[in-house]
Amino acid sequence: MSLKMANHYSFEKLETWTDARKLVKWIYEATSKFPPEEKFGLVLQLRRAAISVVSNLAEGSARVSAKDQAHFSQIAYSSLIEILNQLIIAQDLNFISQETLKDGRLRIDEISNKISALRKSQLSRVRKP
Repeated sequence: MSLKMANHYSFEKLETWTDARKLVKWIYEATSKFPPEEKFGLVLQLRRAAISVVSNLAEGSARVSAKDQAHFSQIAYSSLIEILNQLIIAQDLNFISQETLKDGRLRIDEISNKISALRKSQLSRVRKP
């Protein structure tokens, strides 16, 4: 019996979340080639930050107030910038190539633009006293 996944929750419909989910997979693949001694260092940091992006987008979508939603989008954005910083360090240490860093930066740029637009939309719904 085949189970078809349906989008039951609002975060699953977010293009931003879908793109960030693809970034998680990309980060896992890129870090699988890091030196073994980095398993609990940069590998763990990059993977946690990538998972933080998708998790905060999902958690924010479950919040009732637009202000709370925007707060979680901001945390997701911050984690995304953390990933970029760590990728730059990984390239400095020759754990990834300049080309891999460029690919990662393009992915991050696209997702950061979408998170910014999402947050702007959320903040536009915040009631002013």
